[in-house]
Amino acid sequence: MGLSVVILAAGKGTRMQSSMPKVLHPIAGKPMLQHVIDAANQLNAEQVVVVAGHGIDQVKAELSAQKVVIAEQAEQLGTGHAVDQALPFVKSENLVLVLYGDVPLIKTETLKSLVEQTPKNGLGLLTVKLDNPQGYGRIVRNNNDQVVAIVEQKDANQDQLLIDEVNTGILVAKGTDLNRWLKNVDNNNAQNEYYLTDTIAMAADEAGVIASHPSSAIEVEGVNSRVQLAQLERAYQLSQADALMQKGVTLIDPSRIDIRGELECQSDVLIDVNVIIEGNVSIKTGAQIDANVILKDCVIGEATHIKANCMIDGATIGKDCQVGPFARIRPNTELKDEAFIGNFVETKKTVLGKGSKASHLAYIGDATVGEKVNIGAGVITCNYDGVNKFQTVIEDGAFIGSDSQLVAPVTIGKMATVGAGSTITKDVPSDNLAISRTRQKHLEDWQRPIKIERKEDKK
Repeated sequence: MGLSVVILAAGKGTRMQSSMPKVLHPIAGKPMLQHVIDAANQLNAEQVVVVAGHGIDQVKAELSAQKVVIAEQAEQLGTGHAVDQALPFVKSENLVLVLYGDVPLIKTETLKSLVEQTPKNGLGLLTVKLDNPQGYGRIVRNNNDQVVAIVEQKDANQDQLLIDEVNTGILVAKGTDLNRWLKNVDNNNAQNEYYLTDTIAMAADEAGVIASHPSSAIEVEGVNSRVQLAQLERAYQLSQADALMQKGVTLIDPSRIDIRGELECQSDVLIDVNVIIEGNVSIKTGAQIDANVILKDCVIGEATHIKANCMIDGATIGKDCQVGPFARIRPNTELKDEAFIGNFVETKKTVLGKGSKASHLAYIGDATVGEKVNIGAGVITCNYDGVNKFQTVIEDGAFIGSDSQLVAPVTIGKMATVGAGSTITKDVPSDNLAISRTRQKHLEDWQRPIKIERKEDKK
């Protein structure tokens, strides 16, 4: 039997105080709705249907490149009504899993267990026990401990309000059963809404089996305000931090790391505080990442040290390298093994060879740098003429003196030396010294400027 997933995402989220639909607000740099879609995709669902309402155009734009169906709920008349809008897009013979776009931390493993335990002649229901069940629908069981109904908070009596097992809203049932039950749901309740939970009692009346499956509180926690959004953000990050430490990564403070993408981290890596991970990042054994570093779509090699306040974006850093502090390594940069980048150095679209150094205050763009090259302070590869970009080649063993400008396209040969303060516009042959500054002069009778006193200065 196939699986279809329906994700309810039509609510406005008034308490978010935002023009953006609630489900598009991010957790770990990704919309909450996307977290739920990703969980559904890991279940190998045949169909994913998102029920949207408020801000539907924004939702459609966000999901335009994905294989999902958007069903519109023009009026928000309750969860039962929302699922009913999705059913025309669902294969009736499939199992239907109902999820929520503002419950982003739901685990695929939990959903997989729920689907597997769903009986053929009933439904599967995800529940959770809470110390404070205020506001949640209560799970009502009979004397045989079987689920027979869910009673919403506003419709519950005093005895039912004492129940600590509550409905998460997540359930699984056959499409044909859901369609039949929803046709009989009415809005005769305190909210005047069509409750999806009313289908539980209908299933029980049909002598269907209702299989409940427990979950942890945090993974079924919903978001209704920015305060709750921040709480789930930190819960997500702490879970990521725990997973890293289980794999042998040292985190100086697990509460101060933000993973906003996918991190593959080998053992014996040390990560200091306030490090941000974006995109796809890989950190190899023995690497050290100092405080306040941003790593985006990059590879950090074995035993490499990224010092404080660096940004590494779209780059590959080899092993035994040192970078920073305060360095910016931009896309398409490759640092070969044992390369050294110092403070306030920027690279872009550059290969820096094995053992080469740019220790401070340099810009190296659109360049190929050989092995054991020394690039002095203040060196610039002038790669842009205002319209086009050009390449600079610096061959093995070359020495580029401080405050030099290499005007591309230009090649500096092997073991060549560029004197400090030079502007190089022509290729420098191997083993040559290139100097472009004028001969130093001393003017013995030169007079320093002196301050001219003006009448207005005396006032």
